[in-house]
Amino acid sequence: MSESVGKYLDRDKQIQVLRLLSEGNSIRSTMRLTGIEKKTITRIVVRFGNQCRDYLDFALSNLNLDHIQIDEIWTFVQMKEARAKRRNLDSSVRGDQYLFTALDTDTKLLVTFAIGKRTLATTDLFIADLEKRLYRSPEVTGEQRIQLSTDGFHPYVSSIRNHFRGTARHGILIKNYVNPEVGRYAAPALVDADRYNVNGISDLTTICTSHVERNNLTIRTFMKRFTRLALGFSKKVENLAAATAIHVAVYNFCRIHSTIRCTPAMAAGVIDRLWSMGDLYDAVTGHAAQVVAKRRRDARIDRLIRKLQGE
Repeated sequence: MSESVGKYLDRDKQIQVLRLLSEGNSIRSTMRLTGIEKKTITRIVVRFGNQCRDYLDFALSNLNLDHIQIDEIWTFVQMKEARAKRRNLDSSVRGDQYLFTALDTDTKLLVTFAIGKRTLATTDLFIADLEKRLYRSPEVTGEQRIQLSTDGFHPYVSSIRNHFRGTARHGILIKNYVNPEVGRYAAPALVDADRYNVNGISDLTTICTSHVERNNLTIRTFMKRFTRLALGFSKKVENLAAATAIHVAVYNFCRIHSTIRCTPAMAAGVIDRLWSMGDLYDAVTGHAAQVVAKRRRDARIDRLIRKLQGE
């Protein structure tokens, strides 16, 4: 079969490509290792990444978690923000892009993510998606409510207030550094940290973003698109989103976390055993096939109803 279109590659070849990419290889290095064309690998990333996002929406829902840490990590698409503005290009799909992540403190589960500009609009979409994934009993009040820890990015306050409506506690951690301007590619020396209660947190020492910030290192290690001072940056926002969905799925389902000695999805009770890349591939593509079949079935029923109604 032809390898010019990703969907015609056999299952084992596609899994090999996804495994290499998930371990931090670039598309070009994966091309050299497998002999598969660059365009074919890109198509595999986009198609499987979009399917991963749908599967994550399906699998990571109704989660019973205690403490979610939230952060953003910077990257860029096609070119840096300043260059896009100098050339009067549409910077909404170029330039600076931020990956918003929500990580559970105990299970290390990456609950959800969003990609976009570091704006109120992106933050609002991200927090709305997070709210839909979490189980919160109406009987649970006070200190028993889920806790959200964020940095000092102001839009978090209004977004969490509007979407959670008092069903979650919220605290802010602001870290102060010595000469922060020198820490562009390495963190400068930390002086102290200020903690603020926004809603319902009596013990300020529980406010923490260290785990989600540590996860930023994992992202930059295993996703070539986030590696600083390298050539693996994304050329399209759609490709960045698809590659991120693959990373989140592999991280949650296939990679054992050293601090909990199982995968985050196992710790959160989403799955009951360690998944291989093949298991993830089968689950994601199987779910995608079910979604397509349901859409076709619904379309046939809709056409039949319109025909019976004489339309």
